[in-house]
Order: sequence, then C-alpha cells, then structure tokens
Amino acid sequence: MDFFNSVIAFFQTGGAFMYPILVVFALGAAVAIERYVRLIYERHTNRAVWEKLQPVLKTGDFDRARNLVKDDNTGVGRLLAMGLERQGAVRRREDIEIAMEESIMETIPQLEKRTPYVALGSNIATLLGLLGTIMGLIEAFTAVANANPAEKADLLSASISVAMNTTAFGLMVGIALLIVHALLNSLTGQIVDSLEMVSVKALNIMSSGTRRRSEAVKDTPAEKPVNRDIEQTKQAQEAEATDGDADTEASSDNSAKPESA
Repeated sequence: MDFFNSVIAFFQTGGAFMYPILVVFALGAAVAIERYVRLIYERHTNRAVWEKLQPVLKTGDFDRARNLVKDDNTGVGRLLAMGLERQGAVRRREDIEIAMEESIMETIPQLEKRTPYVALGSNIATLLGLLGTIMGLIEAFTAVANANPAEKADLLSASISVAMNTTAFGLMVGIALLIVHALLNSLTGQIVDSLEMVSVKALNIMSSGTRRRSEAVKDTPAEKPVNRDIEQTKQAQEAEATDGDADTEASSDNSAKPESA
C-alpha cells in the first residue's frame, strides 16, 4: 500500500507534463500489445500451415497443395500460393523464386505495421520529461527571485526536486517502450526468417518434384512414329495389286467363252 501511495504522490508532484507522458505511455503500450498479439498469432498460424502442407508437397501432389492454400490468408499460405501458381505455369526455378520473394516483400510491411510508433513514443516521452523539467526549473527560479532571501534555498531545492520528477517519469516510460520496441523487432525478424526458410524448402521440393516428373516422362517409351508417306505407298501398291488380279481374272473369263457362229 505504501508503494502505491508513493507512486501517486510522485505523479501528483511532477507537474502538468506528467499527464502527456502518461498518455504517450498508454498509447505506446496499446500499440505494443496489439503488435505482440498479432505477431504471436502470425507465427503460430504460419507454423501450423507449413506443418500441414509440407507432407503434401513432399508427395508431389501440387494440385492438392494449391487447393489448400487457395483461400489461406497467412504469410506462409500467400507465399506458397504464389510459388505453386508459378510452378503450374512455368518450369524455371528463378521464376518461382522471384514470385516467393515478391510475396515476402508484401508480407514484411504488414508485420512491421505500427511498430515504429512504439519507438516514437519512447522518444516523445523522454523529450516531454526534459521539457517538463525545464519548465519546472523556469517556474522555480522565477518564484525564488521574488521570495524572501531566507527561504530561497529551501524553495529552490523543493522546486528542483519536483521538476526532476518529470524527467524521471519520462525516462522510465521511454526506457520501457524502447525495450518493448526491441522485442517486437526481434519477433518480426524471426517471422521473416521463417518465411525465407519456408520459401527455400518449398522451392527445393518443387524443383525436385518437377525434375522427377521430367525424368519419368523421358523414361516412358514413346510410340514409334508412323511415316505417312510409306503407309500411303503401301496402300497404293496393294490397290494396284488388287486391280491387276481383277484384270487377269477378267481376261481369263473372256478367253474361256466359245466364239459365236
């Protein structure tokens, strides 16, 4: 209980600039909590989607994988959707890789959204603390100038002590928000690294699957091509032979008939 009373007394004696610093702290904390929850959710869903799609990709069933990521809005889902779309249309590894890199570049701004505001809040809180201290010192020296000489020392020391509370509170808020900003940046970097790792793994699986299909097609014995000219020549020869036999039979029948008287 004494701790809370001390905090309340510290806040009340800090001056008017304590309230703007408190507002900055509240806004920065709200943004930090929202970003942390969003990044944790993104990391969890990306891991779940990859664990579900990796066995399908390894089996080479790319059509089923496309259906699974068709309506997926996660970072890994969009990444694999872009890669599988190019895999079905082109055969070059570079085209698939470029499509996946494009998806990662689109995902990074969404991961970093509003995170810089936390660092901005840290700087603003620190500067407001310094400004509050300067304004407090100005008021203190102005009051001391018109005070009784016997009371000047005590009044000046008390005024400076109150003014320093603003700087202390601003520094506490600034340091806290700066640490949170570093943690958010670290978490964002981990997610981006995981997306790049998934991109490389999926690209290798797609390339190996395409290579196996190409080798299977090459190993399949192709049908012997039919030369149409040779076939037409054979048919013409058979037709001529048939006509020749018919003419021979007709000549034989005519020679066998008796001459008329």
